[in-house]
Amino acid sequence: QVQLVESGGGLVQPGGSLRLSCAASGGTFSRHSMGWFRQVPGKEREFAAGIAWSSAGTYYPDSVKGRFTVSRDNVKNTVYLQMNSLKPEDTAVYYCAASRRNLAYGAENEYGYWGQGTQVTVSS
Repeated sequence: QVQLVESGGGLVQPGGSLRLSCAASGGTFSRHSMGWFRQVPGKEREFAAGIAWSSAGTYYPDSVKGRFTVSRDNVKNTVYLQMNSLKPEDTAVYYCAASRRNLAYGAENEYGYWGQGTQVTVSS
């Protein structure tokens, strides 16, 4: 059983940066792919970034490509999401998720473990 705890959310001005962290415990972290999803109230949760087992594979949707960077530290059992050039439309609750499959992108149901989420608000 994998437990995930996100941190690093907060309020930032447009154009600013934040780095989210997700600490994992209870499983073999290096054998789990990690994904970041985000959700705005009233909307479906959407995929924001993903990284495969060995960091060789990453994936970003067009909405964040070039601004977000996902990385992982398999010694610290932590995955990060560096978010730059933030826009108001990036405002959401951000969740990290873990999958036993080796993939850089997956649908929600391919991730079996989820964190509790951390709020990111981009506003002046």
